[in-house]
Amino acid sequence: MIDISKSSYLKYLLFGSLYVSEGIEFSLATLIVSFYLSDKGIPVPVITAVAAAALIPWTLKFFWGGIADYFLKYGRKPFIVIGGLIAAFSLFVLIFIDPGVSLIPFAFFLILSHVGISFLDVSADALAIQISKKEERGKISGAMYAGLFFGSASSAIFLGIIANNYGYNTAFIITGIIVLLIIIFPLFVKEIKSVKKRPKIGPELIKEFKKRNTQLISILAPISSISGGIMYFVVPLYIKDVLNLTLIQTGILVSLFPTMMGIGSIIGGIITDKFGRKLGLFLFFGGSIIVFASLVLETEWFLFAVIYGIVGLMIGGYHAATCAYIMDITNQKIAATEYSVITSLFNVGEWAGGSFGGSLVAAVGYTGTYLYSAWFFGPTVILIYLLKLKSYKKKVKC
Repeated sequence: MIDISKSSYLKYLLFGSLYVSEGIEFSLATLIVSFYLSDKGIPVPVITAVAAAALIPWTLKFFWGGIADYFLKYGRKPFIVIGGLIAAFSLFVLIFIDPGVSLIPFAFFLILSHVGISFLDVSADALAIQISKKEERGKISGAMYAGLFFGSASSAIFLGIIANNYGYNTAFIITGIIVLLIIIFPLFVKEIKSVKKRPKIGPELIKEFKKRNTQLISILAPISSISGGIMYFVVPLYIKDVLNLTLIQTGILVSLFPTMMGIGSIIGGIITDKFGRKLGLFLFFGGSIIVFASLVLETEWFLFAVIYGIVGLMIGGYHAATCAYIMDITNQKIAATEYSVITSLFNVGEWAGGSFGGSLVAAVGYTGTYLYSAWFFGPTVILIYLLKLKSYKKKVKC
């Protein structure tokens, strides 16, 4: 067994690779499956309904986290491996189901694959909190989101080529194999099980959410992610309606954004570990006010791409910094539940931003929308000021 508790680099590699599986799964559900169903002649409203249904397990992360915490005495590794096996099994089953004939069974196993990956996700988060030191949690969060963003960006291209040249079933098989290969690493990781009794999840969770900082970060989470949700949905419309880009130029922008988010998460993790959570949070959220508002300045596609890339960098940075802080305040006994509850609030904010982004464009135009997206970071900065955080500067030995 490999004792990764003494090596920061092995921790970054482990958790970054586990999050790659999530990025691949997201690309499969949102891109490859959508094209597959379209080729089968399934109506667009049904396609979007299936894609949305596949993401339902991610809104239930607190439930999967509760199961993982309830069986904490068995450790975190079993649920990482079980989650990966469920996902891979479901993907392999999909090759035997024709969605044009049996759409409901197809959707069921697609959703089940996301149940598996979400189990893997909450268990990996809890393991990271359990075995990490405070001064390396920023970089661990950065590695996680870098794996997610890079995995999503690269697999969109890779799986697209596979599906186009060898068929959609081959893309499902390869995705399942990749997930299986990724969960091999945790099998050889040494885990110390220190809890023998089942934690009282409900009472412990209530006690945690009575704490002022937990309450503040729970308010900050959805507010701070609204602007990112707006960007995900509004910028593609802006590219189409205003910039009138060619397919190649659009491809550059589409691939640039998640790539810069991955780079930003790594940078954000390093900064928040070296200079403290408060400085990291102020830097990325405060800087986002300027960067998001700067989108109104350019209508030339290349300069817009530069600013858009910096927007992605800032989003990746504040993801890493915020999640590092949440790890710091999470109770290890109920780490899977508490962490997933708070991080799920980020998803709520992004969903809200994406939902009313189009209406905001219709009401105030793209310029007004970019300015409003910058404005939402104002309350976030105020909430950061209210958080009780200790600034520190410490050299990290890896």
